[in-house]
Amino acid sequence: MESVFQNETVREILTRYRRIWAIGHAQSVLGWDMEVNMPKEGILERSVAQGELSVLSQEFLLKPDFVELVEKAKGLELNEYERGVVRVLDRSIRINKSFPPEFLREMSEVTSQATKAWEEAKKSNDYSKFEPWLDRIIDLAKRAAEYLGYENEPYDALLDLFEEGTTTRDVERMFDKLEKELKPLLEKIMEEGKVPQSHPLEKESYDRAQMERVNRWILEKFGFPLGVRSRLDVSAHPFTTEFGIRDVRITTRYEGHDFRMTVLSTVHEFGHALYELQQDERFMFSPIAGGVSLGIHESQSRFWENIIGRSREFAGLIYPTLRENLPFMANYTPEDVYLYFNMVRPDFIRTEADVVTYNFHILLRFKLERMMLNEGVKAKDLPELWNDEMENLLGIRPKTYREGILQDIHWAHGTVGYFPTYSIGTLLSAQLYYHMKRDLDVEGLVGEGNFGPIKEWLRERIHRWGSIYPPKELLRKAIGEELDPEYFIRWVRERYL
Repeated sequence: MESVFQNETVREILTRYRRIWAIGHAQSVLGWDMEVNMPKEGILERSVAQGELSVLSQEFLLKPDFVELVEKAKGLELNEYERGVVRVLDRSIRINKSFPPEFLREMSEVTSQATKAWEEAKKSNDYSKFEPWLDRIIDLAKRAAEYLGYENEPYDALLDLFEEGTTTRDVERMFDKLEKELKPLLEKIMEEGKVPQSHPLEKESYDRAQMERVNRWILEKFGFPLGVRSRLDVSAHPFTTEFGIRDVRITTRYEGHDFRMTVLSTVHEFGHALYELQQDERFMFSPIAGGVSLGIHESQSRFWENIIGRSREFAGLIYPTLRENLPFMANYTPEDVYLYFNMVRPDFIRTEADVVTYNFHILLRFKLERMMLNEGVKAKDLPELWNDEMENLLGIRPKTYREGILQDIHWAHGTVGYFPTYSIGTLLSAQLYYHMKRDLDVEGLVGEGNFGPIKEWLRERIHRWGSIYPPKELLRKAIGEELDPEYFIRWVRERYL
């Protein structure tokens, strides 16, 4: 395989970068194991190991001779791949220079322990088990923003970590348009009643082994290389992790009822995994291997979950397999599956929210995160603020912590500033769909179970570029424009009205 990296300075950078890559690889394995396999009491040693590895990675990245090499490369005549390597490393060096090693160590240890505290708190519906950890995470987030620096407000610094080049003002404009346009649409959808607000399939119980067979069948139909370059496992919160281009793993969860949750989670995580699996293999071990941002990543998972997984054609495609594995499906039709996957109603849980109300869940979190950073809000204030905002946006009020403040793992992971990327990705998924429709009969291909052309279109436009270009530039290159919420609003109108 011919290398895309020809410049001698860049080649030397990549040789030295391998150690940094290897530490990240090891951290990914430890993180995956922590969520999937690790016994409960392993958390103390694991959190220390992760903390030390974070510091070691920072040490290698900030070695003066390595930083000098990257600086030198910035002034050279390079090809687009090499410029991508220098851009990604320059950004990474800037971010890592901002954080003292003891801060990174503390962040890693606190979030590892907070994750386990969150799991216990959620299981027992006892917020007091997580509250002190959340106060520490709010403090760490504020300190991180100060270390990074920002132009207008602390949130800009944290948001940029996850969505390079996106500002709080960009996100505000996006939500202003969504709130203005989606609220009346939601009311109209509820009034017209063309899609149900509930469905008897929600109440049907299933056997886990039966559902595992369904999920594996779907993944095989998509062409997911199970056992070759990927795995499907179970975790409290479904996620995707990539150890490299040839080892990408996803998880799902099984509640024992309401099977659309496990099916759509599996389809969603497949979208993330496909992005990593379809990278150019010549990028292996380099900093440009991997998705460029969380918003672009989420556009891939939401495309598969919403555009493909909630389509009438997909319901028809999977129906025979559902019928074969779930005895109760004898009482239902493919149209039932379609309506069940497309119910619209205000609900408490973000991961179970329908497509129309989903962005209100993200708006709620965006508002609270800015309050944490700007208004001195403490962990003790958050449950009530959460419930008030939920009532304001969706007209419903959580009765338990599990339905409210304890439902997401993200704050336990310390990822304040992450949530807006979910809405960015959700909107982008519709935008990509309308562009794809100019080239492909998307619905026809889904109905036939022929996903090859859809995957190839995404590979060509998005996946194969890895992290060469910043998110906004990648979009201009892929579809000739930046994020536009109008596509999503149009998709909601066409799908639900």
